[in-house]
Amino acid sequence: MRKGKQMGLDLKITTQLQGFSLDVQWRMDNELVVLFGHSGAGKSLTLRTIAGIAPQGAGYLELNGRVLFDSRKSLNVPPQQRSVGYVFQDLALFPHMNVEKNILYGAIGIEAKQAKTKAGEMMEIFRLTEQRNKYPREISGGQQQRVAFARALMRQPEILLLDEPFSALDDQLRLEMRKCLAGVVKSEFHIPAVLVTHNVLEAYMLADRVLVYSGGRVVQAGAPQVVFANPVNEEVMSLASLLKLYPAHLLAGT
Repeated sequence: MRKGKQMGLDLKITTQLQGFSLDVQWRMDNELVVLFGHSGAGKSLTLRTIAGIAPQGAGYLELNGRVLFDSRKSLNVPPQQRSVGYVFQDLALFPHMNVEKNILYGAIGIEAKQAKTKAGEMMEIFRLTEQRNKYPREISGGQQQRVAFARALMRQPEILLLDEPFSALDDQLRLEMRKCLAGVVKSEFHIPAVLVTHNVLEAYMLADRVLVYSGGRVVQAGAPQVVFANPVNEEVMSLASLLKLYPAHLLAGT
């Protein structure tokens, strides 16, 4: 049972998609939560459900006290009316648009002059001002990543969803973008973020709290240091053991 309205994200979702069953219940405050686990565990489906672009099934979804979905009341707020920023795995940048226009695409519904000003602010925050007239093919992978972040945050969403955004980057760029995510999202925007990954180092380094997914269920949740030090089953133990592959200075964040 829910105990009145609370700030943050509160969800209980049971749904099916192409024979896969998702049954999860969790809540978060203003923090960075990582959904961690093997591919096909239901992490990305959870993000799509939060955004309203996947079958909602049964249950409820509440963001900052606003109910976005409640199957008992036949309530389902359309995706465009949910205050959600979304960064897709393939970034989904438009190749025929320059950096500024790609960012402006995230300003749908904002008055043109205000959107232009906001885009300028976002380019400054994400260090993209000098690239504003360049096309995605003309900028680096890390810069493309920052364009996707800037576009997702243009409308000042109440939550940011990130679906394996670093998977195509090399190790150096991954490190750069982890710092960008941890620094900019937390320091500049102060909104909760949900990151999907199956990279154990990202889960360990970035999460305030990690939710380990397996077979469409959450099998363990907690601070990453606690979860990986005290795995509840063999699957979580095998995932946690991958941390041993990384040098100590990376785990220490140096």
